[in-house]
Amino acid sequence: MVLLPGPGQPGDPSLARHSGPSRRTRLIASAVGAAVLFGGGGLLVRQYNDRPPRADDIAYESGYLYSNRIRQGDPTGELVEKLLSGECVLLERDGYGGRNATFNPALWIEGCLDGAAGRPSREQGLVG
Repeated sequence: MVLLPGPGQPGDPSLARHSGPSRRTRLIASAVGAAVLFGGGGLLVRQYNDRPPRADDIAYESGYLYSNRIRQGDPTGELVEKLLSGECVLLERDGYGGRNATFNPALWIEGCLDGAAGRPSREQGLVG
């Protein structure tokens, strides 16, 4: 009499193989995943387009840093007086604020004035 190995015993071929999903199932799942990723990406592009998610904060901080650097490098204080008397508006109008100023020009000017006056940034110390 010959004894064949039963289920769960050494030599049983069912222990060596696992049957996974079929190729068809994997292809369908991959296609659905790709469609979801591309659809989500399309929604993000439509929502923000060229404008980043926190564009207002970027505009303010850009103006703040611009004038803060001028204030720190101005030993006589003449440039700071010019900034506070309206030079920030002229700089933004002439394009010195760069692309970040185009996100929200009014906030760029507000940040420029805050930096020139030596006030702390409005976001300083906040987690956000």
